[in-house]
Amino acid sequence: MLVHQILKSKGDDGVVTVEPGTLVSDAATILAERRIGTVVISTDGTRAEGILSERDIVRALAARGAVCLGWSVDEMMTRDLQTCARDDLADAILARMTEGRFRHMPVVEGGQLVGLITLGDVVKARLSELAMEKDALQGMIMGF
Repeated sequence: MLVHQILKSKGDDGVVTVEPGTLVSDAATILAERRIGTVVISTDGTRAEGILSERDIVRALAARGAVCLGWSVDEMMTRDLQTCARDDLADAILARMTEGRFRHMPVVEGGQLVGLITLGDVVKARLSELAMEKDALQGMIMGF
């Protein structure tokens, strides 16, 4: 399965972005209200400059206390983004996410942000693929 198939199955490949300078507390509010795990930091909404996850915020809270909620997102964001393209294989993305221990990956083409996939999206797609293979094999065995 390819990344573009995962994005298509999500029905909405829109990405929630916030601008550099946004307060971490405001980003946390967006995460909670939208029930999402990450926001992409982008000046123009089309180019990913960083990513900030719930885990990043929790770790900063544990290390520095509530003062970190007053920081700007660009002080806390991950700058060295791991990205993928629409034509990347889901299995390769799953391996990268597992090895890197992260759950969200921006999809970028030509430097432009075109979507965001999560570890859950990839696992769901892979389970669907395995179920279809199982059904096909059962059909072959049963002579259908």
